Amino acid sequence: MNFIFGIIFEKLFPFICKYIRPFMKWFLHTFTRLCELQRICYGAQPGARRTKQVEWSLESSKQPDIKQLIREFDEAVEYCSEDELKSLTLNVVHVVQRVKKIKPSANPDFAPLFGVSVYQIWSYKRLVHQVERLRSEQYNAENVEHEEKLMELWRHLMPDEPLTERVSKQWQEIGFQILKPTSVEWGLLGLENLLYFSREYKEAAQHVLLHSRHPTLGYTFAIVGINLTAMAYVFLKSGDAKAHFYNVAQNAKRACSLEHFHKFYCYLLFEFDRFWLESEPTNIMDFREIYQTFEISILEALHKDSNVFKTNLVIEKV
Repeated sequence: MNFIFGIIFEKLFPFICKYIRPFMKWFLHTFTRLCELQRICYGAQPGARRTKQVEWSLESSKQPDIKQLIREFDEAVEYCSEDELKSLTLNVVHVVQRVKKIKPSANPDFAPLFGVSVYQIWSYKRLVHQVERLRSEQYNAENVEHEEKLMELWRHLMPDEPLTERVSKQWQEIGFQILKPTSVEWGLLGLENLLYFSREYKEAAQHVLLHSRHPTLGYTFAIVGINLTAMAYVFLKSGDAKAHFYNVAQNAKRACSLEHFHKFYCYLLFEFDRFWLESEPTNIMDFREIYQTFEISILEALHKDSNVFKTNLVIEKV
């Protein structure tokens, strides 16, 4: 039944956007004397609920100045600094106030509320570019910096067991399936995520690694970790993770950042480990089914506007 309603809504949605939405905007503006963006900023809860509505309103705008503004911001945000991001945000606020005829003296709260949402929207877009660049940069065993990151990963995960040589079966102890990792799937992004987890959540990383080496319930730690990098990336790129990142940015009063992405990844890895053990797999052949079930559960959580994954990663000690 829900599937049928979904199809009906999908068919009606273009009609609603083209005909009903403009009428509703006119009706509400006439009786409230507030434009759509004002109603959102004054009425919606801060964080994902407000920012997603602001984003939808801006993207649906037919005002030439606003459409041009969005195109320019989208082009500039890929490599912009923090100061440039703030400057571009202020420019969006000023242009929208001018186009919508919103007087700052009569509406002093609009600019700061709207500005926060704009800042979150384009910091998320900038983050997508940052993550994409890391994913695109391939691991190079000839690159000293890349090699040092891999060695650092070993030191964090296996502090009591020095790596005897670069080519060694020891790599299999942390889930690599070859004796000499010469490439890391998903580029530097996969390595950076594993390294962040092992460095910033040392106890949790040791906890998860120990589980992965269980004789009957174990799995390949590094390979699973890299698979979860793929999951985190897809959720970010598709926009499914927007609610989480907008809420994190709202709570931290900061832009969406690469650190937030690493923490999101750490949550996925820590929770997958718990989910895997609770699923009581027969053997590693159950991985695909369990992984897909986990992915669906995360996706369902991400689609809630109130969603924000906590990354304190508490370890239960018996």
